[in-house]
Amino acid sequence: MGPSPDDSAPGSTGPPDRQTLRLLERQLSSDSLVAEVQFEPDPHEPRLLHASLDTERYPNLVTTAQIDIRWFTTDDFSIHYLEDRRDGQWECRWDRHPNTHNTRLHIHEPPTGASVSDLEFSSLHPLEIYSTVFGAIEQRIESLWSASSHD
Repeated sequence: MGPSPDDSAPGSTGPPDRQTLRLLERQLSSDSLVAEVQFEPDPHEPRLLHASLDTERYPNLVTTAQIDIRWFTTDDFSIHYLEDRRDGQWECRWDRHPNTHNTRLHIHEPPTGASVSDLEFSSLHPLEIYSTVFGAIEQRIESLWSASSHD
């Protein structure tokens, strides 16, 4: 089955990059912060890579944490980080895709993802992006622990 018409529309992100998704799956599987990794809808035709993070690494305020990764053959991507907390949700998203609101490469800022800022990365290699994102998540966890020790 070939790409759907949506995959090749002008300005679209293109079809999923299965090779990159599999590379990132191997990286996630070896990361100590990650509890479980799965492809959606399945490993044979992945469109999304979902990882549940180890909530033992978080203060009790955070009930679940996850990251969802989409990567496309155009080198566009979406990496969505979400915490479910006792007081609501906290989320952000690193994106690279054609859009009308910002540059192609941007971040939907925490805590709601509503405000958007332009981003720059020194490299668009998937493992470099992964390293940057997981560095930000580690900083987030440290700040949660600092805040919880003051309560």
